[in-house]
Amino acid sequence: MSPIRIFVTGGTFDKEYNELTGELFFKETHLPEMLNRSRSSLDVTVRTLMMIDSLQMTDEDRELIVHQIRSAQEDKIVLTHGTDTMTVTAKVLAEKVTGKTIVITGAMIPYKFGSSDGFFNLGSALAFAQSLPPGIYVAMNGRAFDWDNVRKNKQTGHFEELR
Repeated sequence: MSPIRIFVTGGTFDKEYNELTGELFFKETHLPEMLNRSRSSLDVTVRTLMMIDSLQMTDEDRELIVHQIRSAQEDKIVLTHGTDTMTVTAKVLAEKVTGKTIVITGAMIPYKFGSSDGFFNLGSALAFAQSLPPGIYVAMNGRAFDWDNVRKNKQTGHFEELR
């Protein structure tokens, strides 16, 4: 079984809720807890690159992601990312990284809310990273989409094919 590298960038996946102010904020990634709770036996390494909302992600942040993925020894990558701009990052990765299976995933509801889709999306992304050929994919709602054939439907809250 090939090892998998998980890179964390934040997004709704890792947001927490401040009960006093009603604000969402970042503290630390929930990935180790999620992997432990899921009883995963995969050979994974988790690395946090940043903890930001994807709407605040800059070109420099995306270049850091590209650099880290290119430098990773693993050829199977899962990238946790905010859902609003994951297709932007997917496009950058498609232009600059080859020879690796990269699966980008996120959540519409924070993991700490208890009813998050993040747990399911993470499991799906890990399975897709092991089974899909090299390329860039977005894994949401139990599906793997080619990076250039997916959009977030803001009316339904689901990801769907463009064509």
